[in-house]
Amino acid sequence: VQLQASGGGLVHTGGSLRLSCESSTFSRYAMSWFRQAPGREREFVAAITWGGHNRYHAHSVRGRFAISRDNAKNSVNLQMNSLTPDDTAIYYCAAREPNGDNYDYAEAGSYDYWGQGTQVTVSS
Repeated sequence: VQLQASGGGLVHTGGSLRLSCESSTFSRYAMSWFRQAPGREREFVAAITWGGHNRYHAHSVRGRFAISRDNAKNSVNLQMNSLTPDDTAIYYCAAREPNGDNYDYAEAGSYDYWGQGTQVTVSS
């Protein structure tokens, strides 16, 4: 399984970006986004279940970011609005095999596949 993330870039504070992640294979993956800033640990950003009915966002991005998916395109998206310099990081998408619902969606170890990351830089 390969995950291809795209959509990162350089924006000013208050700007928006839309990240996309496409999977090379079709499966009932739960998907998520994590990010890692320089010198910091990887942190959870957002997650979405296969059917899209359950969506979770980290407190720090709630109300500004929105995760969605298009299963016809094997893709998951992250709409990011009102960006601040604190959002600067490499953003990674991740996928989890359909192994039941008993897992921590905010834990990186819950996911089986990872994309290569896309850089998001927000200037002040």
